[in-house]
Amino acid sequence: MILSGNEIAKEVKKGHITIEPFSVELVNPNSYNYRLGSTLLEITDDTIEPTRKPDYKLVKLTRDGYVLRPNKLYLGATYEQLGSDKYVTSLIGRSSVGRVGLFVQITADLGNLGAKHHWTLELHAVQPIRVYPHMKIGQVSFWQVVGSSRLQYAGKYYNHLVPHYSKLYEELREIS
Repeated sequence: MILSGNEIAKEVKKGHITIEPFSVELVNPNSYNYRLGSTLLEITDDTIEPTRKPDYKLVKLTRDGYVLRPNKLYLGATYEQLGSDKYVTSLIGRSSVGRVGLFVQITADLGNLGAKHHWTLELHAVQPIRVYPHMKIGQVSFWQVVGSSRLQYAGKYYNHLVPHYSKLYEELREIS
């Protein structure tokens, strides 16, 4: 069951959901608008090789913004720290952002119980588009968990403050 926006705000006040900083103006009927942080990683490899760390350029966003180019992968991060020990997060892009040709969260939209951090965002532009720090870029919803879970997330992407590239190469190294 998905939480309503009013319920999200209540659960933030109770400490069951982390949204920091929190602004009531960003509450939607059944989600919360999250914003883009001020750092991007632009993956610079011509061909991404999943068996090694990618090459990237660190981009600091300013109030002038930064133009994302097609056929490039950019990794951003949420401005807000988001998560919960009680609810599962789901991050998606805003329809307004999608309608100008920016894909946000290409594949990894589902969070885990216990994950509370600045989420890495997968960004892909259909055509050149300028992005700005702290622009509303997506929505996070919170889902009630049915059944008991002994597990809380503490995996390899836990507790990052800035965008982080894929660590798939570590998994592939283990199986080769």
